[in-house]
Amino acid sequence: MSLFSPPSHFHLPNAVVSHHGSDLINLPLHSPQNPKPSFDPLRPLKLVASHHSPIHNRRGFRLTSCLGSDSAFPISPQNVDLTEPKLDGGAGGGHDGGDGDSSSGGGGNEEDAEGEEFGPLLRFDEVMKETEACGVELPLDMLEAAKTTGLRKEFLLRYLALQGAAWPLGFLIKYCSMLRNRMLADPSFLFKVGTEIVIDSCCATFAEVQKRGKDFWNEFELYAADLLVGIVVDIALVGMLAPYARIGKPSISHGLFGQMQQACASLPSSVFEAERPGCRFSLKQRVATFFYKGVLYGSVGFVCGIIGQGIANTIMNAKRSIKKSEEDVAVPPLVKSAALWGVFLAISSNTRYQIVNGLEGLVEASPLTKRVPPIAMAFTIGVRFANNIYGGMQFVDWAKLSGVQ
Repeated sequence: MSLFSPPSHFHLPNAVVSHHGSDLINLPLHSPQNPKPSFDPLRPLKLVASHHSPIHNRRGFRLTSCLGSDSAFPISPQNVDLTEPKLDGGAGGGHDGGDGDSSSGGGGNEEDAEGEEFGPLLRFDEVMKETEACGVELPLDMLEAAKTTGLRKEFLLRYLALQGAAWPLGFLIKYCSMLRNRMLADPSFLFKVGTEIVIDSCCATFAEVQKRGKDFWNEFELYAADLLVGIVVDIALVGMLAPYARIGKPSISHGLFGQMQQACASLPSSVFEAERPGCRFSLKQRVATFFYKGVLYGSVGFVCGIIGQGIANTIMNAKRSIKKSEEDVAVPPLVKSAALWGVFLAISSNTRYQIVNGLEGLVEASPLTKRVPPIAMAFTIGVRFANNIYGGMQFVDWAKLSGVQ
C-alpha cells in the first residue's frame, strides 16, 4: 500500500497518525485489499506525544512499533487518550481582568478559587457577545483588558447591570473609573458611602444645634458650609479604603515617578483587605498601606480644612463687618485649623476606619451573612455610627488641646 501523511491533528477512522519525523509507520486501514489485519500482541506498541501540533491545547501523536510492513492493527480513536494533562501548579498572577497584582502569584487551585468568586475568565469574543446582546459599549480600559488578559464574568455582569441603573449612577459608572472599579469589587460600596454620609450629617446637625442653640438659623450658612465639606470628607474616607477591581494592566511611567507609582499600585486598598487568589499582600505592604493612606487622609483633611474653615471665616468676617456684637467668638485661625484637620484624619480617622473596614470584611466573609445579607448591612450601620460618635468626641478634645477651639 502507499504511504499517507495527513496533518498532525488529523484523525483517521482507525488510527491517529503524525507526519512529524522520519519514522512514520504504515498502519494499513480496512480495505478490500487488506480485509483481515494481523497483529502480534508480543510486539510493543508505543504512543509518543508530539509537541508540534499547531492546535492550542491539543497534541499530535505518533504511533511507532516493530510491526512489519505487512501487519496491521485497527485502532479506534476512542481508545486513545488525547486529553491535555493538567499541571498541578505553575507561576501565575498579574492583572487578569479584575483582581490581579504585580506582586502576586498563583497556581491551578488559586485559579479555581478565583473562578468561584468572580466567575471564569472570558475571552474577547465572549465579552463582545455579552455586550452586543445587551446593547452596551464597554469603556476603553475594559475593552483593552478583554483583548489582552480577558475579563472575569462576574465583573462583566455587574458592569452590564449597573449600566441599566438610573441617572446619574449609570452615567458615572460609564465615565468614572474610580467609582466603577469599586462598585465592581464591592456591590455594597454605595450603601457604605450613603451610610457614612447620613450618620455623619445627622450627628453633625445634632451637635451644631446643641452648640449654636437659638442662633442656629442665624448662622445656618456656617452649618451648611461645614456640612458640605463633611460630605466630601466622608466620601474620601470610605472611597480611599474600599477594595477595587484591578482591570487589565496599569500604565506605569518610567523613572522614579514610575517606580513610586508601581509600588503604590501594588499596595492593598486597606490594611486588612482580604487576600484573594492572584491578589496577595505581604506584612510590609500592609504596614506601608497604613502610612500611605495616612498621608492621603492628611492631605484630604488639610485641603478640606482650608476650604471649609476659609468659607466659615469669610462668612463670619462679612457678618461682623455689618454688625458687631460683644458675644462674638474669635475667628478660628485658618492654617492652624486646617493643620488640625489634616493631623486628625491622618492619625485618628485613618486608624479607626482601617479597623472598621477590617471588621466589615470579617462579617461579610462569614457564611451566615452570605446567606442573610441584611446582617452585614446592619453591622455596617452599627459600627459606623459608633465610629462617628467616638470620632466626634475625640476631635473636640484635640481641638481644645491645640487651642483651635
